[in-house]
Amino acid sequence: MSAGRAILRRLIGKQWNMARVMHQMSEIGALSKEQSIYEPTQSGRIFPEIPKFSNLEEEREYRKQRLVASCRAFALEEFDFGAAGHLTVRDPEYPHMYWTNPMAVHFSQVKLSNLVLADHDGTVVEGAHAINRAGFVLHAAVHKMHPDIIAMCHAHTVYGTAFSSLGRKLASITQDTTTFFEKHALIKDDAGKVAVEVDAGERIAQSFEDVRGAIHQNHGLFSVSRHSIDAAAFTFIQLERCCKQQLAVEAIGIKPVELSPEVARYSHEHVGSEYMSWLNFQPVWGLLLETQPDMLD
Repeated sequence: MSAGRAILRRLIGKQWNMARVMHQMSEIGALSKEQSIYEPTQSGRIFPEIPKFSNLEEEREYRKQRLVASCRAFALEEFDFGAAGHLTVRDPEYPHMYWTNPMAVHFSQVKLSNLVLADHDGTVVEGAHAINRAGFVLHAAVHKMHPDIIAMCHAHTVYGTAFSSLGRKLASITQDTTTFFEKHALIKDDAGKVAVEVDAGERIAQSFEDVRGAIHQNHGLFSVSRHSIDAAAFTFIQLERCCKQQLAVEAIGIKPVELSPEVARYSHEHVGSEYMSWLNFQPVWGLLLETQPDMLD
């Protein structure tokens, strides 16, 4: 057992045994196959499949690998901005702890070996690097308040940050935006204020009930997933893209035609699921696995 794991087990204590057992029962193989209209009806076709895990170590390794890939994907999208930006995924065995990218390491340089494991109190349990204080305050509060949320992403992106200054939600102007139809929040609490106090994180965390993403006014975008870090990462990429699209359309001075609630809801049911976000991340995973194998070092 590594020193980090030994410390982790001492920190947890016996009070977590029952929670661990219950979590194990619900989480092993939790990424079960979902039905989608996009799944091939013809047998034998090559198509991404949701993994099933025989133990928690396998699931932990999967989550860590996909967390690294999500950071690399953010680098490809040029979501980096200094030391800002943090992605987290809950540990499958210790649900009060999460894996995250190391602070002040560029998204393109995140790899398995420099990931950090921290608890909801901000204590680093495994890993050599520090964690982002603002990231801990916000992400830990969300993970703690919403035990069903597995992963969360945030970065200071150009279009999402700009759109957040408008103080409004996205309009349903394209199929892309229907992923967020009735599934994203506008957060006005502590707008523009750097969240370094625990109570600020708790106020903001209240807005993540039954949503896929959030626009924090004068700050930027957040995505969450109750499915996987893959889904959370692609959801964030899509949310940023939607902000870019809406700003581009409005820049020409012509009001866009919005989808009716019925059409938006229909499209959401077919393209707006967590499964579809997971599926949409798989080409990114394949590209990164081939072109950036060092991410698994």
